[in-house]
Amino acid sequence: MRKLELHWQIILGMVGGVLFALAMVQFDWGPKIVSDWIKPFGNIFINSLKLIAVPLILASLIKGVSDLKDISKLSKMGGRTIGIYLITTIIAVSIGLTIVNIVKPGSSISEETRNELVENYKGDADSKISQANEQKESGPLRALEDLVPSNIFSAASDNGNMLQVIFFAIFFGVGLILIPAEQADPVKKFFDGFNEVILKLIDLIMLAAPYGVFALLAALVVESPSLDLFKALGWYSVSVVLGLILMIGVYISLVWIFTKRKPSFFINGISPAQLLAFSTSSSAATLPVTMERVEEHLGVEEEVASFVLPIGATINMDGTSLYQAVAAVFIAQAFGMDLSFGAQLGIIVTATLASIGSAAVPGAGMVMLVIVLAQAGIPEAGLALIFAVDRPLDMCRTVVNVTGDAAVSMMVAKSVDKLGEPKVKEWSDHYKPSK
Repeated sequence: MRKLELHWQIILGMVGGVLFALAMVQFDWGPKIVSDWIKPFGNIFINSLKLIAVPLILASLIKGVSDLKDISKLSKMGGRTIGIYLITTIIAVSIGLTIVNIVKPGSSISEETRNELVENYKGDADSKISQANEQKESGPLRALEDLVPSNIFSAASDNGNMLQVIFFAIFFGVGLILIPAEQADPVKKFFDGFNEVILKLIDLIMLAAPYGVFALLAALVVESPSLDLFKALGWYSVSVVLGLILMIGVYISLVWIFTKRKPSFFINGISPAQLLAFSTSSSAATLPVTMERVEEHLGVEEEVASFVLPIGATINMDGTSLYQAVAAVFIAQAFGMDLSFGAQLGIIVTATLASIGSAAVPGAGMVMLVIVLAQAGIPEAGLALIFAVDRPLDMCRTVVNVTGDAAVSMMVAKSVDKLGEPKVKEWSDHYKPSK
């Protein structure tokens, strides 16, 4: 399997898990074999994703904020960049929530299947509901109070406190900007290296993805063998893709309004980077091509592109945020949970902040989804419902992430009078990033 691309490996694992489970249900002892000897490997895979969540946010977010280098850039170009990224992320999450509430893909699952799912994960769900009830009884400013941890090590020990970890990471990154460079450099180098280690650990975890998917899908089919669950996955995928298409339309409109550049100009300029993003599912791998297209084909000066795009590869994950919103509500619908308006507002906040810490590599979005589910009180085991179609959707949402990076770089460049005419180098169309 090592000779195949990862997405093909995951697809094979998905198909294999379903076929294996369908074969096992033909025997009386089959479901027990799957539950006792196959499902634990799926749980191990989910736990490994949860294991890496806190280190991923600390490494990625501290590095991203500290790369702003000085407080003057943070207050001017940095402030505009982060501000626009946050606004587009909120728009993306809102689009996702609107679509999933209209389509209701999880509601197509039958009551019988839903009851089986709720029964299978009743303990986990009851625990989250209890925590939510405690939150309701607290004061109006409790959420703001809880944002600031009293002990970062205690906060980092529970994925449900991820907003506190995000706050600390941003706070720490700002501190690195404000101290003298000679004192900050060793710390920044540590987190640069730490970030690389975390990215490599994600690579290692994703090597097990085909087997994790096999186990998750096999257990899912055995525990809930009705076909309506798989029909619901189709509607879920349609909801995500529709939202991503609308988000690209938002980018094109923003570029047209703020920079007066035609939609065809923007799409033609960034399309090679979009195709690479689709094939790699990685904003980081696409970054060299994105920078080349933005500078030479969209007219953004190097000073702006070299600043905005690397930051965007770290904190701008609009496609991932939209997918997290749709996935969270879909899983809640599948479990028969009725999310209140306040709970969905919480998803907007959590998905927006969690996207800042998403690494620009395949699979990181699924890690951040764990955070969103935990914060919203949705059973984390619901990841099993969507992992089968995650890889192709990951390819699609990476296109949106890269498109957003390019659009924001044009808007920031226009705001600081650094947007000119394209200066295409003759060899640029044949440029390929080194591996």
